[in-house]
Amino acid sequence: MSSRSMRAALLTSMLLVASTVRAQPTAQPPARDYLVLVASESVDRVALVRFGPAGARVEREKYVGWSKMEVAGPHGVAITPTATEYFVTIAHGTPFGKLVKYDAATDTQLGSVMLGNFPATAQVSPDGALVFVVNFNLHGDMETSDVSVVAAKEMVEIARIRTCTMPHGSRLSSDGTKHYSACMMDETLAEIDASTLSVSRHFFLTQGKEMGMSGAPPERGASDHAAHGGAASDMSGHGMEPPKVGDISCSPTWAQPSRDGTRVWVACNKSSDLVEIDTKSWTLVRRIPAGPGVYNLATTHNGTRIIATNKRDASVSVFDATTAKELARIPTTRKVVHGIAVSDDDRYAFISVEGVGSEPGTVDVIDLNTLKKVASVDVGQQAGGIDFLRSEPVKR
Repeated sequence: MSSRSMRAALLTSMLLVASTVRAQPTAQPPARDYLVLVASESVDRVALVRFGPAGARVEREKYVGWSKMEVAGPHGVAITPTATEYFVTIAHGTPFGKLVKYDAATDTQLGSVMLGNFPATAQVSPDGALVFVVNFNLHGDMETSDVSVVAAKEMVEIARIRTCTMPHGSRLSSDGTKHYSACMMDETLAEIDASTLSVSRHFFLTQGKEMGMSGAPPERGASDHAAHGGAASDMSGHGMEPPKVGDISCSPTWAQPSRDGTRVWVACNKSSDLVEIDTKSWTLVRRIPAGPGVYNLATTHNGTRIIATNKRDASVSVFDATTAKELARIPTTRKVVHGIAVSDDDRYAFISVEGVGSEPGTVDVIDLNTLKKVASVDVGQQAGGIDFLRSEPVKR
């Protein structure tokens, strides 16, 4: 190659690099303040985190336990569509856990209702009338549990729907007509018809055996799980240990409907992939490789992206919802990544991180334009349940 050709090739290469650099989105400071609520299970506190041009900070904290000598274990947080009240699931209780309602402006308790064993994930229906809560039954026998449905205004449990063993990671469709929960120990996804408050369909998730079926999944007792082994007898996928060699079980931990209701994605925590299901035909669309120990899921309001926490990898993944391409995998501040809350303008994802041992919990802020972490703030130990409250003009 002549020197002139080499110079031309070098110049072309430099121009391409410069063009690529210019094409990269740059982080712009937020023009508003964003507020999220996050529950810290080990210290019985719910923190209000404010993120804006000045960074992230804890605005205030609410103690939601009942005794300094006993951990109540707040697990889930759910905010009403009007952002005027919020609900907290209290995992531990005598004999069972409960759901508590608070005023979002003053943190004043407005009511409570006893539910099942270890109430966990919660969500308020789009019309604000109902709260759906899974009774995870972490400390009970390995047997069929249920989903509680609570009248939000009256704080009365109006239904308790038997579903499967260790229901978790539950979410409503955007129109509020369907409720989906992951059956961690049964390898299934359960669908509840919100109009009849009954299980309408279920889907078996183990790789190579995927199948959609009508009605509720078969009930299993503790002896059934012990006899079957595999996903039914260990919880390694829900924790930090990888699966054993040859174990292809899913161990589902989260169910996330698409914004248009045509799909539902399930996080297979043990096999580290997402199962995408067509909600009309109730058939498998594809399995999407994900990060190690994929745990919780969320979508942007415009439906274009899926955000996933990777519990065994200390990272967050962002996927294109159409192509299933992983756009980025972003390291988190600490280990044991938990929940996700997306801002109302789809600009940021707020990630709760539990931490290890005596470490504090953390809320990391991910810029969904640049796909980078832009802020972090410490909260109470074992930060888990998280929900977006609102955005507002910058507080001076």
